[in-house]
Amino acid sequence: MEIKVLGTGCANCKALYKNVKQAVEQMQIQANVIEEQDLEKIMSYNIMHTPALVIDEKVVSSGAKLDVKQVIELLNKAVK
Repeated sequence: MEIKVLGTGCANCKALYKNVKQAVEQMQIQANVIEEQDLEKIMSYNIMHTPALVIDEKVVSSGAKLDVKQVIELLNKAVK
């Protein structure tokens, strides 16, 4: 599984990245977590707001600082 946190390095982006790492640890799943800050790559996902969460190249959240519980819910949906 590949998980990307798209953002420019703002506080909310960093918080989402941290929460994603915690969720992956809690779920004990194998995942490559990437913090993507390259603006051209971010724009290729056609999102309007950051931070955004991408799971296996599918945007599952945009413009929200998700907490660990919310990230786990999204990851559970993606695994099924």
